[in-house]
Formats: sequence, C-alpha cells, structure tokens
Amino acid sequence: MGRHASARDSSGWTVPASATPGTHELVDTNGIRLHAVTAGPPDGDLVVLLHGFPEFWYAWKHQLPALADAGYRVVAPDLRGYNHSDKPDGVAAYHIDELVADVAGLVSAFDREQAHVVGHDWGGLVAWQTAIDRPAVVDRLAVLNAPHPTAYERHLRRSPDQLLRSWYVLYFQLPVLPELGLRWNDFALLQRMLTKGPTRPDAFTETDIERYKRALGQPGALTAAINYYRALARRNAKLTLTQGGVGDRPVAAPTLLIWGVQDDALSLSLTDGLDEWVPDCRVERLPAASHWVQFDAPEQVSKHLLSHLP
Repeated sequence: MGRHASARDSSGWTVPASATPGTHELVDTNGIRLHAVTAGPPDGDLVVLLHGFPEFWYAWKHQLPALADAGYRVVAPDLRGYNHSDKPDGVAAYHIDELVADVAGLVSAFDREQAHVVGHDWGGLVAWQTAIDRPAVVDRLAVLNAPHPTAYERHLRRSPDQLLRSWYVLYFQLPVLPELGLRWNDFALLQRMLTKGPTRPDAFTETDIERYKRALGQPGALTAAINYYRALARRNAKLTLTQGGVGDRPVAAPTLLIWGVQDDALSLSLTDGLDEWVPDCRVERLPAASHWVQFDAPEQVSKHLLSHLP
C-alpha cells in the first residue's frame, strides 16, 4: 500500500486545487486506488470522512477545514466507484465487506492502527459496519443520517412508513433504468435531490451542484454508485435466507449520531432505542436540517463533531 501526490494537472480534478480545502492524494488500499483530499497536521489524530450517495469527498467541504484547524489529520476519500477513485467492474466489487476493507486499508496507508471514522448516508453505513466488523480500527465513530443496520432492518419489518420511504432501494435493483433516469436531462434528478425542500434554499450553490454533476458524470461512476444498493440488497437477502436477517450488531466505540430531522428518506424513529446495540451513543437531532445535514447546518455539525472527538 502507498500514497502518491497527484500527478495530474489540477484542472483535471472535479474541484481544482485552488478551490480545495486540502491536498489531492491517491491512496492504495485493498487492491484499488482511492482519490482523497487530506488536510491538517500530519501528526494529528486521524479522522476519516466517508461521503454518501450521490456525493464525493466534497460533501465534507465545510468540515475539512474546521477539523484541520482543530489539529486533526483529516482524510476525505472518494469512495470506490466515485469521482476519481478506481471503479472495479461488477456488483460484487461493492459488497459492504470490500468497503470496510477499503477503510481499514486507508487507515493503514496513513501509518495508523486506529482512526476516528465519520460517515454520512452510505458513508455512514460503511462507518457503522467498520465499527462492527473492525472494532480495533475505529477509535470514535460519528454517523450522520444513516441508520444502524439492525435498527434499519427492524424498522423496515415493522414500519410501513419506512418501507414506503425506501422505495428507491427497490428501484435501484433494476438494470440500466436507474442510470438512465439519473443521467436524464443533465442530471436533473440529482439537482432536484439537492435543492428541493426541506433542504435550506442556499445550502448548495450553483457551483456545488455543477461539481456534483461532474463527479457523478465520471465514466463508470453512476453504475458504481448504484451497485452499492444492488450489492447490499443481495447480501441482506442472503442473510435473511440463511440467518433470518442481519442480526444484532453491537458497536463498542463511543458513537455520535447526528440527524437532520427533515430527512425525506429516513424516519426519525431510527434514532431511538440504539442503546440496545450501541451502549455509548449520543444522539443530536437537528430540527431544521434535511438529509444533507452537513450542508444545511455546517457549523452545528462541525461543533458536534469537535465535541465528540478527543
């Protein structure tokens, strides 16, 4: 494994170096190469920031400088398949086990045994699973608008409301059609996702939206992003058939859950009763924020993260 300074001209990145709150790097991990933005003192405690769907490292543009200024060594990768990271072929390449191995290898690539792991949306699912499967790797865990896997499964089985909210997960199991729908009319659906209420009207600038479109428009990125959902559905179906479900998944790391209450896709009730699996869990609910919580309430999110990290 290794790390490499970017050999590319900065104009080739989705966000040029002049507008990046850190340094572009390429990092070898788990047999692939991830593009990442790093910031903060090299000897600071390592914080890994994992973005969600359909985003890229830029999801953390507000938190990167805040954490770096506080003395942390911050790494915000493009997850596998996204933006400038490698995009292996096939659904199996996006199995949650591979995503967890990517995080563990990323921590090793920065010569650390542990890191504080922070994730939003899909990055939050990966963060939860990393804390579950590789507890030695995760010092402290912070998750933004992503449910603990056991809590989510329980709610899907008991809550018609959450089942209806999760309709898109079933849609993403279809071949080709989801890619066509997202790409249609210059990613109009992506723009609508980021800008329609309840998101704060000025949370995303026009430049932000264009960068999101450019990242998702990288060759192979759209199919890779949707393959996350396809791989997880197949894995969970297998676990349901063989074990009756994902089972109880305890998390030992001290955990912070930040939740934008105005989330269209995820019920607020997913934030309740987590002490059954996460005994050391603090929940911060932000009433005015949507699913895109770190854009809707950037200062609050940074403040909560800094209060949670040692």
